[in-house]
Amino acid sequence: MKFLRKYHKWISIFFSFFFLTFGLSGIILNHREGLASLEVNRNLLPKNYQYQNWNNAAVRGSLLTKDGKIILYGNIGIWETEPEARHFKDLNHGIKKGIDNRKTSIAIEWKENLVAGTFSGLYIKEPLQKQWKYQPLNVRNPWIMDITHRGDSLYILTRSELISTSDLQHFHYRQLPSPEGYDNKADLFKTLWVIHSGEIYGLPGKILVDLLGIALIFLTLTGLKIFIDKIILKKSLHPETKRRKKHWIGWNLRWHNKIGYIVVAFLLLNSLTGIFLRPPFLILAAGKKVDKIPFTELDTPNPWFDQLRRIHYDTLNHIWVISTYEGFYYSSDDFQSPLKPFIHQPPASVMGVNVLRQVDSSRYLIGSFEGLYLWNFKTGECLNFITGKPYENQSLQRSPIGDYLITGISTDFPGHYLVFDYNQGCFDLFESIPLPDMPENIKNKSPLSLWSLALEFHTGRIYQSLIGPFYIMVVPLTGLAAGFVLISGFIVWWKYYRRGKKPNHGTASLTTSEGSPTPASLNAEIEK
Repeated sequence: MKFLRKYHKWISIFFSFFFLTFGLSGIILNHREGLASLEVNRNLLPKNYQYQNWNNAAVRGSLLTKDGKIILYGNIGIWETEPEARHFKDLNHGIKKGIDNRKTSIAIEWKENLVAGTFSGLYIKEPLQKQWKYQPLNVRNPWIMDITHRGDSLYILTRSELISTSDLQHFHYRQLPSPEGYDNKADLFKTLWVIHSGEIYGLPGKILVDLLGIALIFLTLTGLKIFIDKIILKKSLHPETKRRKKHWIGWNLRWHNKIGYIVVAFLLLNSLTGIFLRPPFLILAAGKKVDKIPFTELDTPNPWFDQLRRIHYDTLNHIWVISTYEGFYYSSDDFQSPLKPFIHQPPASVMGVNVLRQVDSSRYLIGSFEGLYLWNFKTGECLNFITGKPYENQSLQRSPIGDYLITGISTDFPGHYLVFDYNQGCFDLFESIPLPDMPENIKNKSPLSLWSLALEFHTGRIYQSLIGPFYIMVVPLTGLAAGFVLISGFIVWWKYYRRGKKPNHGTASLTTSEGSPTPASLNAEIEK
């Protein structure tokens, strides 16, 4: 028991900062839409979070308009420039406040209108308008992943459904057919994700996890307060100071124990699910399927719930190409029958495909955090578009990302083939002179959203500038530490507080019948 008490205390103290940041960041992550307008100045953050050379997914793609202007879009929102890229004009007017809301997946020109798909939804800009007009859609999640057109119709892809329109006023909503061999099972990683966040039970589940985050913060702070007050008490000679400190130690100890035994099982589950969402434990969950948990958010008739990423209509082969969380599929009959998986799958990161561009009748350019590849879907041949070397299938034991973290490309600047890498920023495949560096006005208007900062803390990436690649161990080590602290704390509470066991030094029971510390037990605690 002494071992458990000792390491419950010292491990808690060592990991207290991480417990606090995980609790707070988890609460923020559960409310992205509500906090989308809150931002943080990038200059206050480590250098790798500051924009340099169009890095950090600043650009997802570009659009050459009929009047010769070039529109850049991505995490910076939407900006207009000329082919020489000397001046940049802010085109974000009309989009909801907040850099998160301005994150743009796609922008196209259609029937004289500009149409943009963003995190906050669909926006339309008519020729004579000076700002965007928000177009509400009857969908649960307004995040637009991709937009394309075929004939007289515009097709809008969300994370779960396909929407079509011919006039930007009337919209037809379609649930895509299930893939061939669909077994109605859920991805294990996704299941652990929604359990960890509480999304598995919708808003009530999120609120429950928020309460767990508050409980974790409370337990950490009260534990630290008890530790500090004991030090002060031992050094203090003033009777009144001792009395006050004993009172506060008793109050903190009582509520630390009460809250602890109420939430211990829930916090333990939350901690364990969290460590399987990041390397190295992620490998144990990757690619595995489990039955859908009944009466939860996963128990949906939509086989593509939260899985759709990109869409393209192949006019040469007369097929629809769909990029999803689980791979690439196609439909040759306008989605009248189950979607068919491509026999030869291209390399693509599970974090999503950022580039899906047709090159000819058999090849596509595929860009993601896995790299940039020229994929022949008929033969299976796949070349690294940057190095020209054949793709080598990486072992599951290696990093899930490649040497190039592709966020987008642009071929709209004359004489340039621009590639945008998350870390390196912009570089030209054929020329030594890339796009001019980001103007200060774009940097100043492109802070980091509070939600994104919380994500960096919650995944441990914020510590990369301090400890390098070892940052990936922050999540698993903190999760395991939390598991030990919770279990050891419960055992100590059960032994001493619930069963009234006398400590080794011969004092009376540590608690009253209600579980509160007795004067004798409090004195015993102070001596420890």
